Amino acid sequence: MSERAGHAVVLLAAGSSTRLGQPKQLLRRDGETLLRRAARSALETGPEVLLVVLGSNRSVYQAALQDLPYETVINENAASGMASSLQAAASHVAGHAQVLVLVSDQPALSTAHLQCLLEGARRSRSGCAATRLQGLAGVPAVVPGDWFDALPQHAANAGFRARLRALADDALLLLPAGGLELDIDTPQDLAHARALGLLDP
Repeated sequence: MSERAGHAVVLLAAGSSTRLGQPKQLLRRDGETLLRRAARSALETGPEVLLVVLGSNRSVYQAALQDLPYETVINENAASGMASSLQAAASHVAGHAQVLVLVSDQPALSTAHLQCLLEGARRSRSGCAATRLQGLAGVPAVVPGDWFDALPQHAANAGFRARLRALADDALLLLPAGGLELDIDTPQDLAHARALGLLDP
């Protein structure tokens, strides 16, 4: 049984953006960095704590967040994949009933989407909710805090993906993506997002 009824947020932002060639976290929409926009949207859901997982080059990202209430978690092994960032945050969130997990490179992210995930997770049989990406469960997602105690030690980039996708269809909320299929991994993704008006030129 989780000890704390309120929700926590884990914002994954430790990636090095190797394929893009520039920090995706610092791309801007309406003058605001994607990192700050994701953090602000998460804070608007009223979490008990917002944890931002950063890599070793943290100072430039912390500057983008300096006016927001959050806690930094450093993942020195960020190059090994998403699971290592979740593991870095695990001890901070395992006691929460709900943990909202999101990334910083989805320019269509909205507070309304995050609120719907939290509400859907509270109603679902598994306590989980996820975003439907290409028909499958993806992030942003809400999972019980105790899932962080049993993270797989293999499949570094999988995170909770396999466990979410193994749930029965009627056991979790799968929320339509509403544009969140577009994340920014490559220069082609960046050009597409700008063409759609989702990122500043």
